[in-house]
Amino acid sequence: MAPSIGVSEFYAGKTIFITGATGFMGKVLIEKLLRCCPDLKRIYLLMRPKRGQSIKERLDDFINCRVFDYLQDKSPKSFDKISVIQGDILQEDLGMSIQDWDTLQRETEILYHCAACVRFDMFLRDAVNLNTFGTLKVLKLADGMKKLEVFVHVSTSYSRCEVHTLEERLYPSKHRPQNIMQCTQWMDDDLLTYLQPKLIEPQPNTYAYTKSLTEDLVSQHAGKFPIVIARPSIVTAAYKEPLPGWVDNLNGPTGLLVGAGKGVIRTMHCNDNYLADVIPVDMAVNACIILSYLTAIEKPKDVRVCNVTQSGYNGITWGQALDLGRIHVQEFPFSVCLWYPGGSPKSSKLQHMLAAFFTHVLPAYFVDLLMFLMGKKTFMVKIQKRVSYGLEVLQYYTTKEWFFKNDYYRSLEKQISKDDNEIFYTNIEVVNWSSYIRNYIKGAREFCLKEDPSTLPQARKLHRQLYYLDKAVQFVVYSLVVYFIYYYIIRYFS
Repeated sequence: MAPSIGVSEFYAGKTIFITGATGFMGKVLIEKLLRCCPDLKRIYLLMRPKRGQSIKERLDDFINCRVFDYLQDKSPKSFDKISVIQGDILQEDLGMSIQDWDTLQRETEILYHCAACVRFDMFLRDAVNLNTFGTLKVLKLADGMKKLEVFVHVSTSYSRCEVHTLEERLYPSKHRPQNIMQCTQWMDDDLLTYLQPKLIEPQPNTYAYTKSLTEDLVSQHAGKFPIVIARPSIVTAAYKEPLPGWVDNLNGPTGLLVGAGKGVIRTMHCNDNYLADVIPVDMAVNACIILSYLTAIEKPKDVRVCNVTQSGYNGITWGQALDLGRIHVQEFPFSVCLWYPGGSPKSSKLQHMLAAFFTHVLPAYFVDLLMFLMGKKTFMVKIQKRVSYGLEVLQYYTTKEWFFKNDYYRSLEKQISKDDNEIFYTNIEVVNWSSYIRNYIKGAREFCLKEDPSTLPQARKLHRQLYYLDKAVQFVVYSLVVYFIYYYIIRYFS
C-alpha cells in the first residue's frame, strides 16, 4: 500500500545535498528532482573548483548541459534552487568552508552520496581515497545534520563479484575499512603495488573492492539516521528521460557500441549467450528517489539494500545487444569511422586473441606504416593499445554471469501510487530493446560525440562506401588465400 503522501508532495519544502552531482547519474537526478518535484526548497551541490574557471562559471556550464534542455525552456527559474558548495571529496572536511559545513548540517534533510570513481584500473590508494575515504568524510558531515531524514548511498551490484547470487542484504567486507584506509596512508607505492593483488582478491579490480569496503563503512552508521544503499547494475543511456538515449560518457557498453560502430572493435572476448544486466539511467535515478522517499517515511533502524537490476526480467544477452547495435548503426552511422562495422564476439579466448591479432593489431601497424611513409604522425597503434586495454578490463564482466535478487526493487512500483508510477517509473519489463538500442546509438552519436543530426546524410554515404570497400578487401584476401592453397599446397602434392 502506498504511503498517504505522494513522492512529489514528500519532497515539497525539502533541502537536499548531493555529492557526485556532475556525474552521469548526478545530472539526471538533479534534472528529475527539479522537474518532477517542483516544490522542493533547495538542492546543494558539492562542486570542486577547476583551474581557470570559477565556481559560478562551472555552474553555468553545468546547467547548460543538454540534460537540462526541457527545464531551460519550460522552467528556467527552477535553477534558482541550486546552490553550489565549493569543495573536494579528497580534501579534509570535504574542502568546505566552516560556514558551508554549518549550513549543510543545519539545513539538509535528504543526502544523496553519488560521488565515486568508476575507473576499474585505478591504483588502490587512489581508489580508497576517492571511494572509501571520501564516503567517510560525507558520513562525518551527515553525523552532525540535525534534520537528516535519509542517507542514500549509491553503490553497485558488482560490489561482490565473487558472489554468484547477490541478495538485497549487506555483505561484510573482506577487510575492515578503517584498517585498509590506514594501510594506504603509510605504505609506499612499491609495497602497496606488491600487496594490491592479494588485498583485493577475489575482486577483479580496485573499483569493486573499494565499493565493498565502502558499503561496510556505511553500514557502521546504522541507527544514527535512516540509510538505504542503492546498487545499480551497469547504468546505461536513458530510456526516455530527460531525452531518449541521453548519455554523456563512453564507459562500459557505450564505449563498445561506439567502438564497434566506428569499426575499431571487431572482436572481443564475450559469451554472447550471457545476460547483460543493464539498467537505464532514468530508471536507476527514479529508484533512488523512491528509495529515499520510502526510507525517510518508514525510518527503518537497519540499513536497507536495494539491487537496482534487471535480473533476467525482460532479459537481453550480450549477443542480442550487439546484433541490434549492428542493425541500428546503419541508420545512425558515425561521421568518422576507421572501417565498416563488423566482427563478432568470441567465447573462446584463443579465438579472440587470434582474431584481435588479424583485425586489430595488424591493421593498426599497417595504417601507421602508411602514415610514416607519407611523412605524417602515426597514431593507430597507440589507439589500438588503448582499445585492447579497455576490452581486457571490460571482458571480466562479459565472460561471467551473475544473478541479482531484486525483489525489493521490483516492489517499488507497488509501494507508490499509480500517478507516481507514471512519473517515477522503474519497471524494466516495459523496455523494447530494439527501440532502446536505436535511441542509444543515436544518443551516443549526438551527446557523446557531438555529431549534429545534419551530418547524417554524409555519414550514411561514407557508411556505404566503407561497406563496398570492406567487401572488396574481403574478396582480395580470400582470393589470395585460395591462390596460396592452390599454387603452393595442391600443386606441391600433385
